[in-house]
Amino acid sequence: MSDGISPPLGTPKEAAPVLYLDGVSVVFDGFRALNNLSLIVGAGELRAIIGPNGAGKTTMMDVITGKTRPTEGVVRFRDHDLTRLDEATIANLGIGRKFQKPTMFDALTVFENLELALKAPRGPLACLRWALSGEARRRIEAVLEEVGLTARAQDRAAILSHGQRQWLEIGMLLMQDPELLLVDEPVAGMTDQETEHTAALLVRIAGKRSVVVVEHDLEFVRALGSKVTVLCEGSMLSEGSIDHVQNDPRVIEVYLGR
Repeated sequence: MSDGISPPLGTPKEAAPVLYLDGVSVVFDGFRALNNLSLIVGAGELRAIIGPNGAGKTTMMDVITGKTRPTEGVVRFRDHDLTRLDEATIANLGIGRKFQKPTMFDALTVFENLELALKAPRGPLACLRWALSGEARRRIEAVLEEVGLTARAQDRAAILSHGQRQWLEIGMLLMQDPELLLVDEPVAGMTDQETEHTAALLVRIAGKRSVVVVEHDLEFVRALGSKVTVLCEGSMLSEGSIDHVQNDPRVIEVYLGR
């Protein structure tokens, strides 16, 4: 395992990487889903991850969130060794993950879904004594505005469009105030207008937190205007601007098929 990308000791928190992977491999029955993968995501950075099916994108996110243990390598979130922690502990550290298929309570309103997602004490006594404070209400209203659902606050989640459901789930994650947000193929099945809104939303929320987006839609990735990492066969194939990776002969060969 290489330590060539290790941050220097004593690096200030605001300058240190939020997410740090070095030499990460995951082997399933002899198959290397990840193969010596290294990745750094800085504070407030928006990063796009692309690659063909089977490139290791989902496995990478599983490793970060504790769903899958790496066979070898370093996985750190700030000063935390994620390889030693379970999924619940990692989520409580400030890592939020949005899966491709949104999950929410369809019978509840948009506002109520955000209220349930609010970061608050969850013990039995705390639940019995719970009352929505003015501060909590303002927090929900701010997230509604941020994701563009203020006008739908009192509508049931079941009647939202596909894109609006995706934005609601992003909003539910924002209620937890994560420092790192992992987003899996957010624009699959969206209209062009919804896709544009989603790109603007992710650009807007990055900076306040780090955001890693896994996506296949290259035009959407271009709209993000972020650094792009290309995975192939569990390793980093190329990295840079969208123009750089689209013109990389290796990417053209294995990803774009030209």
